[in-house]
Amino acid sequence: MDQKRFLYVVVCAAGIAGDVGTLITAAQDEGWDVGVIATPHGLPFLDAAAVETRTGYPIRSAWRRPGDPRPLPPADAIAVAPATFNTINKWAAGIADTLALGTLCEAYGAGVTTAVLPCVNAELTAHPAYRESLARLRGMGVRIGEGSGGAAGFRWEEALELLAAR
Repeated sequence: MDQKRFLYVVVCAAGIAGDVGTLITAAQDEGWDVGVIATPHGLPFLDAAAVETRTGYPIRSAWRRPGDPRPLPPADAIAVAPATFNTINKWAAGIADTLALGTLCEAYGAGVTTAVLPCVNAELTAHPAYRESLARLRGMGVRIGEGSGGAAGFRWEEALELLAAR
C-alpha cells in the first residue's frame, strides 16, 4: 500500500485557529495524513485532544530534545493557516525562534511546497514590513492565499488549492 502524503499544518495565535479542523478534514478527504505544529501562543487556541484524535499525532509546539524520536514524518507540503502578522514577518526575516518558525525556515532549504493563509487585520496589512514580508515570501516560492482578518470569509480549503496549483 502506498504511503499517504504528509501535510504539516502550522497554526498561529489568531481567533479562528480553533476552526483548524476544517482544514484537517479537507486535507484528509484529499488523501493527506496531517500533523499540526502550533506556535507557542497559538497552542491555547486549539482543542488539543480533538486535533490529536483527528490526526492521530501529537500537536508539536516545542523543540524536541536531542535523541528524542521525531513524532511526525517529514512533510511533503506545509500549510500555514491561520498565519499572523508576527509569524509572517519573522518567517520572511529568517527568524527561527520557535519550532513553527524553524520548520518554516527549513522548509525553504528543503524545497517543501508551502502555502500560507494570512489572518491579519487591515491596520496591520497596511504596515510596510508586512507588504515587504509577503513579497519576500513570494520570492521564496511560498504560495500566498487571500486570507482575511477574521472568520468571515476565511477559506481554509484555499491552502489545499494553493498546494495543488502548478
